[in-house]
Order: sequence, then structure tokens, then C-alpha cells
Amino acid sequence: MNCEDHQHTNAGHKQGSGVEKKLLWAFFITFGIFITEVIGGFISTSLALQSDAGHLLGDVMALGLSLIAIRIARRPPSPRRTFGYQRAEVFAAIINGVTLTVLSGYIFIEAYHRLIEPEPIRSMLMLTVAIIGLAGNSIVIFRLHGHAKENINVRAAFLHVLGDMLASVGVVIGGLIMLFTGNYLADPIISFFIGIIILFGAFSILKEGANILLEGVPGNIDYTEIKTAMENIDGVSSVHDLHIWTISSSNLVLSAHVSVPDQPTHNSQRILKSVSDFLKDKYRIQHATLQIECECCAETDCGCAVF
Repeated sequence: MNCEDHQHTNAGHKQGSGVEKKLLWAFFITFGIFITEVIGGFISTSLALQSDAGHLLGDVMALGLSLIAIRIARRPPSPRRTFGYQRAEVFAAIINGVTLTVLSGYIFIEAYHRLIEPEPIRSMLMLTVAIIGLAGNSIVIFRLHGHAKENINVRAAFLHVLGDMLASVGVVIGGLIMLFTGNYLADPIISFFIGIIILFGAFSILKEGANILLEGVPGNIDYTEIKTAMENIDGVSSVHDLHIWTISSSNLVLSAHVSVPDQPTHNSQRILKSVSDFLKDKYRIQHATLQIECECCAETDCGCAVF
């Protein structure tokens, strides 16, 4: 007996549309900050500001890729893509993670050269542009933070922008140090910290993306806890062949064999519904495939198992 529970509601489509609008706003704001920092970075000769602009270019690409992935993921399932295209968002997140890693490597190399040969910097211009960037990034963070926990694709874009906001804070601090002390070594040192922030976010996204593609149990799910909870439901004798994975970061999937005592079919159906409702309400698992097995079959091979 198989039970598959799919939920495709208008509320879900509206939520996806809301995320897309916020990403679109974030894209245009970030692009504007990027242009400002590119110009300001070259005029002021600040590596920290140029590094921040490079990170912003990654943000622009990440946000654009996230927007494309969201639209692809909304395409309906087909006979060849029975789960649809939801993992397009996971691929977008991994691509963003890789670009962040490459970008951090470039920043480390450039910062090393600046440590060896420091260059004079127009600190006031650098500071002004960095403050503008910080304000813009703060707006983007505010618009995206509510959806970052629900979707790896949005979280990848969010981490791009969060890293850049922290980098902008670093650039502001570096600008103040150089303005009041004239020590230009603060510029490459701040750049190193920017690179570390970017790298940390990249590894986090790549790790989660790889876990999804390998169909691992999500990090926020306790496999043993779910198995025990299912076995504690009235009428369930045991649970085995339990698998929990995600199609995308916001779409949990579960399959399991549920053993029940020998009893009329309608009682088995009731137990099946209880398990399915429990998984939906407690763990937000909307897609559960459950196979009921009669306990007697394990001992007598009576052929009464329902497949």
C-alpha cells in the first residue's frame, strides 16, 4: 500500500513570486552599489574597495543566477522529470559557492602583493563609497533574510550579500584607520579578512549543496528521532528501510516500510494516515511514500503483505 502526498498550492506559488520580487530588488540595488564601488575603488586605488567591488560582482551574478533558477524550478513535473526542476536551485547555489571560492583566492593573492608593496590610498573617498555600499547591502539583507533559512538558493545569494556587508564594515574600519593614522597596510589586511568571510560562506553552501545531491539526511533533521516517533504512533509495530532526503532545500521527502499487526485493511489505512499526517504536521514532510507490511508475514510468509 503506497501513500504519496503532494501539495502544490496557490500559497506556494505566491510565496515563490514574493521571493522572486525580493531577489529582483536585491539584484538592482547590488548592481548599483557594484558600479559605485568599481569607480570609487579605481579612483581611490583601494584594494579593499576593489575587492569589495569584486565580491559585489559575485553578488550580482549570484542574484541573477538565483532568479533564473527560481523560474526554472517552477516548471511543472513531466514524465521524464517526475519531481520537476526543483534542483535547478541547488545547482545554482553550488555554482555560486564555486565562484565565491575563486573570488576569495584572487583577493588573497592581491592582498599579499599589497602587503609587500603598499600603495597610497585616498582614504576619504574610500570611506565614503564604503558607507554607501554598507547602506545598500543592509537594505538587501533586510529584504532577503526572511527566506534565507527556507531555500538553499536564496541562502547562497543571502550569504553573498551578507559577506559583502561584513566586508563593507571592514572597508569602513580600514578607511577610518588610514584616514587618522596614514597606515596603508590596513587596506590589504582588511582584504584578507574579506576573503576569509567569503570563503567561509562558500564552504557552507558547497557542503549543503553536496549533501542534497548525495541525497543525505538534511542537517536539521534527526533520523533516529523521526524513526522513534513513527514507531510510537498507535498501531505501528516497527519502521524499517527509512530514507529521508531533499529534492531541494525546502522540499523534504521520506519513504519507509511500516509494520503493523494483522488487522482489517481499513485499520491499516487509518494508521497510514496517522503516520502521514504526523510527518506533515511535525516535520513539514509533504511528500511521504509509506509501505504497510503485516507483522504476520515476517514469520509465516503468508503472502498477505500489501505492496
